[in-house]
Amino acid sequence: MNHLAHALLAAPDEDLMFGGLIADFLRGRIDPALPRGVRLGVALHRSIDVFTDAHPQVVAARALFEPPYRRYAGILLDVWFDHLLARDWDRLGIGSLHAFSQTVQALLAHRDAEVPDPMRGFVRYLRARDLPERYADVDTIGEVLRGMSSRLSRANPLGEALPILVRLAPALAPRFAAFFPDLQAHVRAERARLDAAPP
Repeated sequence: MNHLAHALLAAPDEDLMFGGLIADFLRGRIDPALPRGVRLGVALHRSIDVFTDAHPQVVAARALFEPPYRRYAGILLDVWFDHLLARDWDRLGIGSLHAFSQTVQALLAHRDAEVPDPMRGFVRYLRARDLPERYADVDTIGEVLRGMSSRLSRANPLGEALPILVRLAPALAPRFAAFFPDLQAHVRAERARLDAAPP
């Protein structure tokens, strides 16, 4: 799952949301100096990633991609599933997508001093393109993939992947619909487990 899903699944707790948003930009052991809620948000993000990668619906969805896209299927699904979440926000989200997107941007602005240095460029990108709200727009997904492609050090086909996702969309949508409730149930259990963990 990508940034919109991680923020939603950590909401409404601000520390948890912030941890979920910065987690991709942190490596290795979680810094014990971080506030407890932020540490739990990073841990929740990582748990979501592990659960997602192993889920049968996601495994089956990855198998739909042919070379050279199969190698990047995990990245493509993360972005496309955020698109599907944004598209179906009225049913799956909290409040309006616009309001939630503004909440995400305001949270990152309010806690700017805590944003990891490797994430600062992404935060500027988020604001400039009205993300995560515009994940609902298919053309924006193409822009996001082209941006991701340019940031990878090796040559890759991500920038040309939107037509593949659009072609696979009828097969991907039901897999997302079957997967997401399982992910929500996992997150409820994981949040309870993390809440009960020692400080």
